[in-house]
Amino acid sequence: MSTQTQQAGRKKLVHHLDTPFSTVSWPEISPDDQDTILELLCNLLSPIGQHRRAHIKPSKGKRAAKRKTNSKDGERPPANAPVPPKPEICAKVDVGFNSITKNLEELANPNVEPTDTPSQPYSMVFVARGNQSATFNCHFPKMICAASKNTQRDEKTRLVGFSKPCSDRLSSCLGVARVSSVAVERDAPGAEALWAFVQKAVPPIDISWFEGVGDSKYQATKIASVETTVGIKKARTT
Repeated sequence: MSTQTQQAGRKKLVHHLDTPFSTVSWPEISPDDQDTILELLCNLLSPIGQHRRAHIKPSKGKRAAKRKTNSKDGERPPANAPVPPKPEICAKVDVGFNSITKNLEELANPNVEPTDTPSQPYSMVFVARGNQSATFNCHFPKMICAASKNTQRDEKTRLVGFSKPCSDRLSSCLGVARVSSVAVERDAPGAEALWAFVQKAVPPIDISWFEGVGDSKYQATKIASVETTVGIKKARTT
């Protein structure tokens, strides 16, 4: 049998290693500015969705295509009408976590072997943070800072994190099932108004320790001490 003994105010110091390299804050953007940016972004992306819905048939999977082929008993489907060229903006927009992260990696590290189509610098990266876990997108501030390290401050890549859920609206604008992030290249046609507003409303990412990454100066280990309350002890009684 045991009972609890109260020891009010009993505290102790807990020590742990500390580092400034782990946490990078996202740029602060007011809700009103986020709404304006989202409207301008959707206006820019809407021609992509209109083209996809009008001329690209959504995939239903390989099984559905196979069933359709078998039901025709060998008949050939009629020739499709020619599809008009994609809007010019399509070539200047990257969509999705994987493609944007890969391009940022190539831009940040010149030693990475480039793909067949070299990555182009981004002017803006938009992330639907309201639809995601923080661990899913926490790499974006560091990677964007590294990718635009040699760019003048006014031209540095801006990171826009939408705090409210907006993935469904971006998906509708692009005509795809799901959108977590969108990146726009610097010379994207029709993006002038969006870029001008984002430049004023969104500050560049500022990482104080990033400037000294290549410095060979010795950095001493930092040990942080936090005072915490000790839990209630249990005293055994017979």
